[in-house]
Amino acid sequence: MKSRILIIDDELSTCTFLFLSLRENYYVKYATTSAEGLIMLEQENFDLILLDLIIGNENGIEVLKQIKNYDESIEVIVMTAFGTIKSSVDAMKKGAFTYLTKPLDVEELIVHIEQALAVRRLNDDVGYLSAELKQRYQYQEMIGKSQPMQKVYNLIEKLKNVDCNVIITGESGTGKELVARAIHYSGKRSKERFVVINCAAIPENLLEAELFGYKRGTFTGAIQDKKGKFEIADRGTVFLDEIGDMALGLQSKLLRVIQEKEFTALGSSAVKKIDVRIIAATNRNLVDMMKEGKFREDLYYRLNVMNIHMPALRERKEDIPVLCSYFIKQFNHEQNKNVKRITPEAEKLLLAYDYPGNVRQLANIIEHAMILCNAEEIDTCHLPLEVLSRSHNKSTQNKEDSLKDMLAGMNMKQIERIAIQATLEKNEGRRDNTAKDLGISVRSLQNKIKEYKL
Repeated sequence: MKSRILIIDDELSTCTFLFLSLRENYYVKYATTSAEGLIMLEQENFDLILLDLIIGNENGIEVLKQIKNYDESIEVIVMTAFGTIKSSVDAMKKGAFTYLTKPLDVEELIVHIEQALAVRRLNDDVGYLSAELKQRYQYQEMIGKSQPMQKVYNLIEKLKNVDCNVIITGESGTGKELVARAIHYSGKRSKERFVVINCAAIPENLLEAELFGYKRGTFTGAIQDKKGKFEIADRGTVFLDEIGDMALGLQSKLLRVIQEKEFTALGSSAVKKIDVRIIAATNRNLVDMMKEGKFREDLYYRLNVMNIHMPALRERKEDIPVLCSYFIKQFNHEQNKNVKRITPEAEKLLLAYDYPGNVRQLANIIEHAMILCNAEEIDTCHLPLEVLSRSHNKSTQNKEDSLKDMLAGMNMKQIERIAIQATLEKNEGRRDNTAKDLGISVRSLQNKIKEYKL
């Protein structure tokens, strides 16, 4: 994605020259007055501003102050044909990244642009959210201010420097791996490897080889020795995702590794000592599985020294607005968009939805909405049909009232888009049947599909 540069200079020839010189590698816009430039700054996100020191009768230093007051993170390179030591010092004091004199050397300018953008990216990484948001709502990559999430953060703090094994439970999409990573990377093993293995994604006959490694010739296809995950993670952490899907035979071998802190690779007689911390995760009920004889009781108690339960998103709905803000920032960067907020009507629908896929599903919903959104606000018309329907049709008894609530306040274009999308899905994309159900021509339907980007 191209970095975004705004040029503010009262000389149209300078703006044109810089635009033509930079447009191949950057997204570039220009303004010939400070007022126009500041309006553009409010309308779009820019990473860097090239600012003339004298814009008509205005002092560029004052414009620089206004830019920094609006968004302190934007880097500004000041340009002028009338450079003095005093003006240079003033510009740097007011927050300019650097100070260049005209006529500009394009190659030199690009060097300074890349340096300024590198600083901007570094600052974005360090302060992706505000200090308040990090302190109150975020732990590592997890976000939430709710009481259930505060409990998770407290447990991570207590466990990060303790070597006991941990089981993380919770539904799919709640962020169990993020918890494991937070424990590892905030604790004393943070400089060592964090190795992930998904027990459900690897066939049973291959999982043992993945965990413990093998010697060349052990089985067909073993053309060379291969280290297992436990050996790779020595002194670090092994994260066993979906531990409930591990076969009973392999569970007994894992138990021995935990007890003896050693293992043997397939096809080898050599015993290797290891020092690893084990964090396991599952969306299944291991207690019920023990009763059914599908999970070893002794392994369970070896792993479950401490348990962290990740709450479902429907159990912490007060976190939805801050999660949405986080995802909007993330997808603004990825999609080169300038979405700033969610309308109250759309937020109401998002808060009413139950999220069977949890935080992962919310991220997908926001990504979907931002692909459709070409404005500064995500509205109801940008949300997937699953949110519109499930949020307002939780029972057949109040279906009609829910439909009225959903449609209240929407404009006709929003309602039309929802009706067309729903009818298309009902007819599995067949446009002739959809047009017939809607009482319009196929050509009119095609035009609507194009208009609403369905």
